[in-house]
Amino acid sequence: MDLKNLSSNWKKLQGTLKKESVSTTKRKPSDRETENGVVVKKRKRETVDGQQKPERKSVSAKRKRMSTSGTDGGENGAEQPTKKSTSRRNSTVTVAESKPKINEGRSPTAELGKYVAMDCEMVGVGPNPDHDSALARVSIVNFNGEQIYDSYVRPKEMVTDWRTHVSGILPKHMVEARTLEQVQKDVINILDGRILVGHAVSNDLDALLLSHPKRDIRDTSKHAPYRKIAGGGSPRLKMLASEFLGLEIQDGAHSSVEDARATMLLYRRDKDTFEREHLKKWPVRVVVEKKDQDDDQKKKKKKKKKTRKR
Repeated sequence: MDLKNLSSNWKKLQGTLKKESVSTTKRKPSDRETENGVVVKKRKRETVDGQQKPERKSVSAKRKRMSTSGTDGGENGAEQPTKKSTSRRNSTVTVAESKPKINEGRSPTAELGKYVAMDCEMVGVGPNPDHDSALARVSIVNFNGEQIYDSYVRPKEMVTDWRTHVSGILPKHMVEARTLEQVQKDVINILDGRILVGHAVSNDLDALLLSHPKRDIRDTSKHAPYRKIAGGGSPRLKMLASEFLGLEIQDGAHSSVEDARATMLLYRRDKDTFEREHLKKWPVRVVVEKKDQDDDQKKKKKKKKKTRKR
C-alpha cells in the first residue's frame, strides 16, 4: 500500500467532510427571524369555543420575580419588613401609652402591696426661698417600682423660686395641680397599714404635714452600710444609686418617680439587713386577745373563792 497516496486521499476526504458539515449546519432563516438574526417567538394561544384563553405567565418569569423580591427588595419583599416595622412601631406606641402618666393621680392598674416608696419635689416660697420650701409634687411606687401615685401639688404660699433646674417644676404644671388637702387624703389611703420606704423620708412627711408610724418606716439614708460611703453621714441618693445600683439619676432636673424607684431598689438590694436592724429597735409585738385575758382572770377568781371556803 502506498502511504503517500493514502495520506493525500485522507486529506481530500477530511476536506469534503468539513464542507458537508458546514452546509448541514446552515439553515434557512425562518419568517420569525429578523435581519439581525434575533428570533421572535410567537406564543400559541389556545381557543375555547372560538375564544382565546388569557395568556399564562411562564414559571420562569414567576420564579425570577420571586427571587428578585426576596433578594433585591422587590415590591413583595419590601412590603413584609415594612409591615413588621409598622407593627413594631404600633407595639411600642401601645407600650408607651400603657405607661403611667405624669400627674395621673392614683393609678387604676398598679397594685399596692405591702411596701411602697415615696419621694417629693419642693419649690422655694416666701422672701427666703433658699430655706423655705413647699410641696410641689408627690410620687409613690410599689415594691416592683410601678407608679402607684403621682400628682403635682399647688402650694398655698407665693412661689418665689421654682427651682426648675433641680425640681423640674414649672409654673404651667400648677394649672392641673391638686390641692394639698386632696393629695393628703390620697397619700393617707395609700400609706395606711403599709411599710413606707424613703430617702430622708421625714422631710417628705413634713412637707405633706403627715406622720407615719416609725415601726413602719425604712429609711435608706439611715441604713448603716449605706452611710459608710458618706463617712458615717447621710449619703445623697444620687451617690447610693451610682455606687450600689449602677444607675445615674438626677443628672438634670429631678424626677420624683425616678427617685422613688431608686429608693425602692436600694431597699430591695439589702432587704434582709434592713429588717434585721429594724427588729433590734422595734421587736415584734405579741398581741394577746382579750378573750384569753378574761378567761385567765375568771380562773383566778374561782381559785380564790375555793380557798376561802376551806
